[in-house]
Amino acid sequence: MPGKADDAPIVIGKLIGAHGVRGWLKVYSWTQPRENILRYDPWLLRRNGEWRSVRLLDGRKQGKSIVARLDGVDDRDEALALREVEVAIRPGQLEALEEGEYYWAELIGLQVRNLGGETLGEVTNLMETGADDVLVVRGEVERLIPFSQPEIVRRVDLDAGEIVVDWEPDYLQGE
Repeated sequence: MPGKADDAPIVIGKLIGAHGVRGWLKVYSWTQPRENILRYDPWLLRRNGEWRSVRLLDGRKQGKSIVARLDGVDDRDEALALREVEVAIRPGQLEALEEGEYYWAELIGLQVRNLGGETLGEVTNLMETGADDVLVVRGEVERLIPFSQPEIVRRVDLDAGEIVVDWEPDYLQGE
């Protein structure tokens, strides 16, 4: 990914608290579906600016939440000490996607240009809306551009670091 280290961790969730007294953790997952976070092992946890690899021992969906047990976390106090810690994986842990499919992490940071070659800005985030995902593009103004292929998103070139869209600069959306 342009401007990103090839092996830079990809954040996929966050530890949000303890579950019970035996070291289980509540996990907020950004994967879809949420329980897919449990498919990855090991997890990388960022503490004091450093990533540390930790084995995932067990996990399950618990109502609308995810709970997990990590190697070395054996009681509630240890679990609580990890509250607000980000969970990440290495890019090599991601499954290969079909042609034309992308992980959100691959799209963040790409430059967005329209068919006329005008730069609209950089993808800073994506949002799930139910119909199409939406690119949050920040340039002179913030634009919300539906990630609808091929109607609006005409080309994604990860090597060149850009997305080409059928979108005019005066379609502001998101002001």
